[in-house]
Amino acid sequence: MFDSLSDRLGGVFDRLRGRGALSEDDVRGAMREVRIALLEADVALPVVRRFVDNVTELAIGQSVLRSVTPGQQVVKIVNDALVEMLGGGTAELDLVATPPVVIMMVGLQGSGKTTSTAKIAKLLKEKHGKKVMMASLDVNRPAAQEQLKVLGEQVGVATLPIIVGQLPVEIATRALNAAKLQAVDVLMLDTAGRLHVDQALMDEMKAVSAISVPKETLLVVDALTGQDAVNVAQSFSGEVDLTGIVLTRMDGDARGGAALSMRAVTGKPIKFAGTGEKLDAIEPFHPERVAGRILGMGDIVSMVEKAAATIQVEDAEKLAARMSKGQFDMNDLRTQLRQMQNMGGLGALAGMMPGMKKAKAAMAQSGMDDRVLLRMDAIIGSMTVKEREKPELLNAKRKIRVAKGSGTQVQDVNKLLKMHQEMAKAMKQIKKMGGLKGLGALFGKGGMGAAMPGLDQQMGPGGLGGMGGGGLPGLGSGGLPSNLGDLLKKR
Repeated sequence: MFDSLSDRLGGVFDRLRGRGALSEDDVRGAMREVRIALLEADVALPVVRRFVDNVTELAIGQSVLRSVTPGQQVVKIVNDALVEMLGGGTAELDLVATPPVVIMMVGLQGSGKTTSTAKIAKLLKEKHGKKVMMASLDVNRPAAQEQLKVLGEQVGVATLPIIVGQLPVEIATRALNAAKLQAVDVLMLDTAGRLHVDQALMDEMKAVSAISVPKETLLVVDALTGQDAVNVAQSFSGEVDLTGIVLTRMDGDARGGAALSMRAVTGKPIKFAGTGEKLDAIEPFHPERVAGRILGMGDIVSMVEKAAATIQVEDAEKLAARMSKGQFDMNDLRTQLRQMQNMGGLGALAGMMPGMKKAKAAMAQSGMDDRVLLRMDAIIGSMTVKEREKPELLNAKRKIRVAKGSGTQVQDVNKLLKMHQEMAKAMKQIKKMGGLKGLGALFGKGGMGAAMPGLDQQMGPGGLGGMGGGGLPGLGSGGLPSNLGDLLKKR
């Protein structure tokens, strides 16, 4: 997400941070590069001009240039300006109304409306405990209503029964009556895809809106279309009262022009971001977290939320109990690897970790990707039950058998065993410190270095890869969010 823009801005701010003092010319030179980076990212020209002028005005102030860390101060100003450009605070769905609350989904053909409808319905059902019903009003596209029915079965959300030959207005009326009879909390109407030049379909959308009186009208646009997505939003907002935007395919958007321009040009908040093809790959749009990712500060809060959603409490408690005893075998390692895969793999996790941009680039150059996790899982799967419980049983002959069984080399098996040994050693260190409570106390006194003195050497000459001594960038001196405990408790 926003990789090319993030790389360009990262280079600019790395040079600023490397200088002890900054002059006005240094700041203006950096802002010229920022302007070019934003224009190349397909951000609207008026938005770029306003952004660069505001940042430059604040950054050349005497309080910044004469501060102890002027580079960091400039990055902070840019971060605040990015958050403002993206919409300021998080815009949530307004569901405060007499049930059924109607959410109408509109957008162009092929933008991902039907899938996004099912994704949001699943989110409302699982995270907010709402009883949801979906109804397809698309009578133009072949099998559109059947598609929503199938998606409804997959996410466990009821869909309105299909009656062939009904018009969209008639379907909307029937959906409202059915929702009232079944005590539904939220009714989602998936309208037909339309071109913004097609007046007949626009009139149909207005008629449906007049009957259903939606509390939320969400426009679904494809983030990959850049400025055209913003133009579409402007056209639709002139026809119907939009309350928010859903940006799809954000995971494939390396530039980010649509996301950065949308709020400033249309005045409509981005409420959701589609981050993949799976039906759980949608998340509320948090401007401050997205700005952190763009500037390479990471997104620890989202990572913790994802961990809380994917990691089973029983598995975590079982592993914690084994860790406190200094136990860690191949089965535990396999559980950890699978949890990483469920959280999006190495690439997704590296993108959320502060200071991990360079590490991510090094991984890409060395050919290390999510397939590494699959290969490791295959190697562990080729071991016998006893070998997994006691990896020291693996002699030369057994290693050859495991390598052949997993379609890998003996060197790969040795690397995995070495990795397991290092992790097992860390578990024994935790036991010596008095278990997890003792480790927590040490983290409070001196961070990672105090808790595991040998870890920096194991990570190589770069230590912990640019994570900084004063905590994680953008997260204060404590390094982790103050509400971390609350986030971990959420299910």
